[in-house]
Amino acid sequence: MASRALSLPNILTYARIVCVPLVVMCFFLEGQLHSSDLARWTALGIFIAASITDYLDGYLARAWKQTSTIGRMLDPIADKLLVAAVLLLLAAEGSIAGWSLWAAIIILCREILVSGLREYLAELKVSVPVTRLAKWKTAIQMVAIAFLLAGPAGDKFLPGITQVGLALLWVSALVTLYTGYDYFRAGLRHIED
Repeated sequence: MASRALSLPNILTYARIVCVPLVVMCFFLEGQLHSSDLARWTALGIFIAASITDYLDGYLARAWKQTSTIGRMLDPIADKLLVAAVLLLLAAEGSIAGWSLWAAIIILCREILVSGLREYLAELKVSVPVTRLAKWKTAIQMVAIAFLLAGPAGDKFLPGITQVGLALLWVSALVTLYTGYDYFRAGLRHIED
């Protein structure tokens, strides 16, 4: 049991969870919410490393036959923590503002609703597998968030980085709506009165 909990795939998942407060702390290095270029590049580097672990932990667990119950439980939690924390951070500091807040709200609401559905269905011993489109949704979210973390610092090197990030956030929100609908449609067959 302990060896499975300390397998490399699970260690990568734990590392992704540890990255969440590290990304947020980058914006609070001076004691208040501040997004200097250094803060943005540092947060982006940590976020990219965390995003890579999202791919690697599942791949290695399957390839090395090291899947575990704790890994299956923590992997989606780590993903949701990372995405939710960074979306809230970007909204608080102003990179996501105005109508684009709706894209972030759609993403956050879907993640919470699908998590609740999965928890309910788990009690019924029903598994809802992750679809290929849901994996693409996650990839688009991660890329959108990466562009938004670079934000104004990235715009200095390549104008339009922030706008590309916001456009990808909306694409992600639309795919999120569809995949959320897909999960609920599949889950409704198992919901009892």
